[in-house]
Amino acid sequence: MALSSTYCRFSSAFSTSSIKNQERCLFTASKIDFNFYSHIFAGSRLLQMKCSNGHLIPVENSFADSSIVDGSVTNFEVSPDHFSSSEQIKTTVSVTVVGASGDLAKKKIFPALFALYYENFLPEHFTIFGYARSKMSDEELRNMISKTLTCRIDKRENCGDKMEKFLQRCFYQSGQYYSEENFKELDKKLKEREAGKVPNRLFYLSIPPNIFVDVVRCATYGASSPTGWTRVIVEKPFGRDSESSRELTASLKQYLTEDQIFRIDHYLGKELVENLSVLRFSNLVFEPLWSRQYIRNVQLIFSEDFGTEGRGGYFDSYGIIRDIMQNHLLQILALFAMETPVSLDAEDIRNEKVKVLKSMRPLEIEDVVVGQYKGHSKGGKSYPSYTDDPKVPNNSLTPTFAAAALFIDNARWDGVPFLMKAGKALHSNGAEIRVQFRHVPGNLYRRNFGTYLDKNTNELVIRVQPNEAIYLKINNKVPGLGMRLDRSNLNLLYSAKYSREIPDAYERLLLDAIEGERRLFIRSDELDAAWALFTPVLKELEEKHVFPELYPFGSRGPVGAHYLAAKYNVRWGDLSNDDS
Repeated sequence: MALSSTYCRFSSAFSTSSIKNQERCLFTASKIDFNFYSHIFAGSRLLQMKCSNGHLIPVENSFADSSIVDGSVTNFEVSPDHFSSSEQIKTTVSVTVVGASGDLAKKKIFPALFALYYENFLPEHFTIFGYARSKMSDEELRNMISKTLTCRIDKRENCGDKMEKFLQRCFYQSGQYYSEENFKELDKKLKEREAGKVPNRLFYLSIPPNIFVDVVRCATYGASSPTGWTRVIVEKPFGRDSESSRELTASLKQYLTEDQIFRIDHYLGKELVENLSVLRFSNLVFEPLWSRQYIRNVQLIFSEDFGTEGRGGYFDSYGIIRDIMQNHLLQILALFAMETPVSLDAEDIRNEKVKVLKSMRPLEIEDVVVGQYKGHSKGGKSYPSYTDDPKVPNNSLTPTFAAAALFIDNARWDGVPFLMKAGKALHSNGAEIRVQFRHVPGNLYRRNFGTYLDKNTNELVIRVQPNEAIYLKINNKVPGLGMRLDRSNLNLLYSAKYSREIPDAYERLLLDAIEGERRLFIRSDELDAAWALFTPVLKELEEKHVFPELYPFGSRGPVGAHYLAAKYNVRWGDLSNDDS
């Protein structure tokens, strides 16, 4: 931990023993404003300075080397002599999963919390609460959670004991989402578990967006931490368009600061998405190639080989563009295309992402293709259409497939098409980034490639899921006396290289939220820029009642997507058969 006279950054585990290791700490008001709190600790009266990031710093009342002007410290010196080794502030973290009886909580959030506990990433003192309208006892919650918990494939020592200890930290509070009184009851139970420690509280809103604001209001007034930090993870969708998104943000900010809001996009927690900046900024071989001089096009592809499967009611309200493209794929694009940030600090990275989004050309309806899957029979098996879902209207025009061509009008990417496509009920299941490089100027082996020159240019593929991998397609001579060329892969297959199991995206994001790391969470101006790009074309599609092109369940999607790619002299990379 680094402490300086101009800037201080504290972890949630900050204690007076940390200061013991420093010769002196000087806090300057030009960078940090402090609020003072009174706290009885270890038999002596301490003041707690609350930093702008919500962390508490214990300070003895007897400190004289300071002056306070308008509630701010103007020149405050802390000497380790003022602290004894026995005086350590103990903190605790309470995670409340609001909507604990829902599928997301059961399948993702509780298992992710257990995985963090199993790997010893959770703080020593922590408590987990489930909150929902369902009537349930603590034991019933534990039985429900236990059915979804698994240990790492490569680490199964004491799995049963770990599960039991984790479950004993899990409790339940039944209540209405709009009831401040019910949240006050939760607050009482939290305080029982937090006694004698500085309480830090994290609320995960695993609930529909129409009740976000009610829950945040009740949690703020009824169950926020009195002295530690309070943070709220908001699950997507963040509105349906620019207007509703701004309205939601404004409503949340009535009760929370921007630093307390963690807008989660679980794709940003994927291992290969997290590796994007490492791949680019720590490998010299890629940095000079990462521009319009060498890259012909970039493709961001998301496909699912199943339909809505019971989620038709939710999906029909949003569609594939809002569900996948405006958030998951656009976030990956921003990370891929951003300039080198000045540091790895959250704000520096998010600043660069916002610059990319604001540099993007407005999306035109001519550069968008929408589709909807239809039922058909194949091999004696019948496949349903989208409108066969009982929760979907028979005349629904909601797209289950979309493809779009986007452009970034800046010096690095001017003229390079970024093609996105996302769809349900397609031939494969996966997500990947494909970087197709330009032709070799004056290629000596043009005759050997013949008409397949485009197909045999270099391509970098980052497979986000499944079977995570990074591979580079290169041209290679086939061994023998003749001159026959072949396309080969330089392949980093994660399962072959690394023996350990790759953590779920929710694990990384929950850990970051607990630690106050905002790098992988979406800032409000970033959200505004993303919606500004897609809102006009979404409104045009809906106002003009554009009929989506039908495509068979299990196919490669609408033919229109291939025409869109051809318009920009691009061939979709996932159509080839030479992938690993």
